[in-house]
Amino acid sequence: MIVVQPVLEIEGADGFALWPVAEWKPFTFMPLHAALSAAGVGTAVMTVAAYNQWQADDEAAPTRSVDPVGHFVRALLDAEDVQAPGGLRVTDTARGAALLPGCCSGLEEWREAWFDLLDGSGHAWLGHGPSPLAERHGDVVRLTVDAGRADSPAFEVAVDVLRRGVAGAERDLAGFLGAAAHWAAVRLPENAPELVGALARAVDMPPPTR
Repeated sequence: MIVVQPVLEIEGADGFALWPVAEWKPFTFMPLHAALSAAGVGTAVMTVAAYNQWQADDEAAPTRSVDPVGHFVRALLDAEDVQAPGGLRVTDTARGAALLPGCCSGLEEWREAWFDLLDGSGHAWLGHGPSPLAERHGDVVRLTVDAGRADSPAFEVAVDVLRRGVAGAERDLAGFLGAAAHWAAVRLPENAPELVGALARAVDMPPPTR
């Protein structure tokens, strides 16, 4: 069975206390979907907000002690190009093999990568270190777990099967955004629409409609 999931790479939450987060092993992948717990959504928001801190305006630093939550999410809300580490994970449950996003791969680019593979060039850039490789050959896509290794596991997926999996991943992202909208309305009501809009950009999806 082929399972396609949108996943977010979690860097860890040690010492984070601005809102409840789920325990998660650092530098592993969290699947995003509608049934994610409130703490899981909190972990996802924490991860995306922290990942976009490089875009923060240093002049905003004095507000940290006044509104630490607002300060923490401000870079995410203001970012022109929101990024989210991760992508689509493709698992062949029969073979026990999984294609994972590599370093520098982002959920903000998942649509471009996978639809270029399916309907465009027939190739998808999915990051490096490891270097996952996806190549279309006619009606089959060959997925190599790490193209940098001569002995890398690889498996093939029919294009139609992969297309259905990608469509399912898109539905999962829509479900995640719905869960995030509910979370934001409770945790950050003043910034909820902005936050959900930023998360939608981070996963290359339209914001959920009420």
